[in-house]
Formats: sequence, structure tokens, C-alpha cells
Amino acid sequence: MLQVTWDRFRLAQVFTISRGSRTEAQVLTVTVTREGVTGRGECVPYARYGETLESVAAQIVALPEDIGRADLQAALPAGAARNAVDCALWDWEAKRAGRRVWELAGLAAPGPLVTAYTLSLDTPEAMRAAAAAQAHRPLLKIKLGTPDDMPRLEAVRAGAPDARIIVDANEGWSAEVYADLAPHLLRLGVEMVEQPLPAGADDMLAEIARPLPVCADESCHDRDSLPGLKGKYDMVNIKLDKTGGLTEALALRVEAEAAGHGVMVGCMVGSSLAMAPAVLVAQGVAIVDLDGPLLLAEDRAVPLDYDAAGVHPPRPELWG
Repeated sequence: MLQVTWDRFRLAQVFTISRGSRTEAQVLTVTVTREGVTGRGECVPYARYGETLESVAAQIVALPEDIGRADLQAALPAGAARNAVDCALWDWEAKRAGRRVWELAGLAAPGPLVTAYTLSLDTPEAMRAAAAAQAHRPLLKIKLGTPDDMPRLEAVRAGAPDARIIVDANEGWSAEVYADLAPHLLRLGVEMVEQPLPAGADDMLAEIARPLPVCADESCHDRDSLPGLKGKYDMVNIKLDKTGGLTEALALRVEAEAAGHGVMVGCMVGSSLAMAPAVLVAQGVAIVDLDGPLLLAEDRAVPLDYDAAGVHPPRPELWG
């Protein structure tokens, strides 16, 4: 049996990026039940990629009830629908075998990971206050992507003078704006900038100086994206809702590293069930951004554990 449900999780506070704001995470939960064993997966449909909760749910319910992971890769394109089903099937396989997913995938046992904590787009004053409140965290991610970002950058650095900082422009800059900002990013100790230019309009990244690593997010979905990134990006952000699940995410990581890209593993704003598979992909990568549950006011009954060591691997009651 293959079922899909629509779940909502309230956010701890309004979350804003350059494309808009939200007050809750709306997710789809897939449940696969066979032979008395149940596996679960979660996805976050993303309007930026033409997805809605309704369209993604329709893709899922149209699948054969008995579909396996191998056939799934051809049955659905990379995206949220395939992600939730793929992760549910991994969970089901592990529970049926009485083993953990990382054992089935031939991976080493995972450990805790230091994760970025995201500060949403706001006024400089509000972002300084948010940075000060989270200054104890080792790595902060700043959402930017407007023509007026310099005061925000300065405010965050003032609020968290010792934190490592990465920046996500969410396709919000032009080549000229990025070129003007880049020296200031370096001056303020920013370690990496994510998707400064719009996907499909990012060829200038191959022409202008890249004084700090540039990471592809919207420009990188799965392995088919890699040839188009050559010469433009130094890193790729692997998100399971883009790759279409753990199966492709693991393969993308291998090929991206072989192509010389650094790897970041990120997330949409979802629950611990969505983050759990990504923890396996993120072992040993350069940057981990799996803070979705930290932004929620409520979570799954058995959530991921976050502490000073970072985000811990999932307990089997949650996933895997």
C-alpha cells in the first residue's frame, strides 16, 4: 500500500527569502506498507520548480502500488514526488531487513554533523538581533538577494562577530551586484555564496572573478545538471527534494566530487523526517545545512536530536 498525506508544521517565526515569506512548513508524507512493514518519507513541493502539494500528490498516487526503487527512478523525474517515495522505500527496505539504511547502502555508520543555522531575510536591525541571538552557533547562513544587502551583511557580522558565515542569494543578484558585493563578502569573512545569479542566467560566473567559492543550488538538481556547471561553480548544494531522493543524491555526490566540486548538503523547510536521509548524504561534506527542524515550532513525534555536536543520525523510530 502506498499512501500520501498532507501535513503542516508551524514555524517558530516567519521565514523570509527573496521570493517570499511563510509561517508554516507544508509537506507531503508518504507511507509504504507491505508485508506488515511500514516505511515513511517526506517531501516539500516547491513552487520555484512548478510543484504544488496537489500536483506532487497526484504524481505519487498514480504510481503502481508495488513499485520498487529501481523502477521509481525511471517512473518519475527528479523532484519532490520521487524523493518522498524513494526515501519511504529505503526506510521500508531497512525495517524489513532489520538493518539500517546506511548498511544497505554500503555507507559507514554516520555521526553528528555541525549544521548551519539560517537567518531569514529582514531589516538590518532585525537581522542583527537574530544574529546576536544565534551567535553561539558555529555556522550561520544569511538569506539575502536584494539590491540593499550590504547593511544586512554588516549587521549580521556585528551581531555574531565570531560565527562562520555563508550567504544564500536565492538567485536575487545580477552579475554587477555580485561583483560589487564580493570584496565586502570577503572583508566580512563570508566563506561561501550560494546561487548569486538566476539559474539559466548564470553564464557570467564563468567570466567574472570568483574570489570566494560559489555554490550551485537552483542550478543543480541531479547528475544531469553537472555538465552545465563546469567553470561557473565551485560547489553544489545537494537537496533530496531536487535530486528526487536518497538514491540519486548519493550518486550525485560521487559524480560531483569526481568532477572537482565541493559539496554542500541542504534542505527545504521541513520536518525531521525530511532531514533524516540527508544526514547520510552529508557525512564528511564541506558544508551541512540541515536546520529545518530548528526553524519549526513543532516536529515529528520522534525528532532528530540537535545539540552542541550538531544534528545526529536518525533513530530507527523516525527513519532508516
